[in-house]
Amino acid sequence: MNYRVWVLLLLLLPGWAAAGSCSLLIVGDSLSSGYGLANGSSWVDRLDARLKKTAPDWRVINASVSGDTTQNGLQRLAPALARQRPQGVLIELGGNDALRGTPPEAIRKNLLGLVRQAKAAGAWVVLLEAPVLPNYGKAYADAVAKLYGEVARAETVTHVPCFVCAAGTQPGMMQADGIHPNEKAQAGMLDAVWPYLKPKLRCPAK
Repeated sequence: MNYRVWVLLLLLLPGWAAAGSCSLLIVGDSLSSGYGLANGSSWVDRLDARLKKTAPDWRVINASVSGDTTQNGLQRLAPALARQRPQGVLIELGGNDALRGTPPEAIRKNLLGLVRQAKAAGAWVVLLEAPVLPNYGKAYADAVAKLYGEVARAETVTHVPCFVCAAGTQPGMMQADGIHPNEKAQAGMLDAVWPYLKPKLRCPAK
């Protein structure tokens, strides 16, 4: 079964998620879906394990799909929000847009749509800045990187600077494709996100 279809089925079927009073919906791409990694070793899996120890009222719902763009995310977010009613939404999209040379303004528009959908559903938002490879030159890479902070400021949401960039600059931290961090990098990726996420883990009574 196509992985995207499988994720959508999980989001729509009742009772699939683990018990927990509050939920964090993660809408991302291969960096969050665990592409090329052993089961249970991705930064999202490690986040779920950390929450069970430090914030047991919270559970992770990972709706990340390898290859997804911001446009794909827009198509998937509304039904996921309606079904899961998460207290928090973590958006990790845009890297595949940049690989395709999508105009920065189109990425900005889609990210604004994602953030506004989540906020309208009553969720707080954490926006993760996507890594941008230098395929289309420095000006393009700078424009894409810059827009994450701009979107976050405009919508008053939390912005996490490129959480995978450290892995990309260290030897032995990338998979053979040179694009995806390997298992050794996952703990550092979580540590890069955690300080921004931790203050938001207050679980109000439903």
